[in-house]
Amino acid sequence: MAFENEDKANGYWSENLRLVLKLLAIWAFVSFGCGILLVDVLNEITFMGFKLGFWFAQQGAMYVFVALIFVYVAKANALDKKYDVHED
Repeated sequence: MAFENEDKANGYWSENLRLVLKLLAIWAFVSFGCGILLVDVLNEITFMGFKLGFWFAQQGAMYVFVALIFVYVAKANALDKKYDVHED
């Protein structure tokens, strides 16, 4: 990856780090927050025949994690194009 100058490289990595931190925060909230901390509140709701808190702890966090991978790929590709470091 070759950047035109140091400022563009710093901007790219700064935006990339913010993106990763946001996605990790979402994942942490879903896995830890919904699966452990908010489980009693969410268990009052039924989803596909299961209590929602239980579902998040067993399956939902994994689904969200996989979805976040796809979100990261799309956002990272857009970021690469923005800073003109994308692959052709």
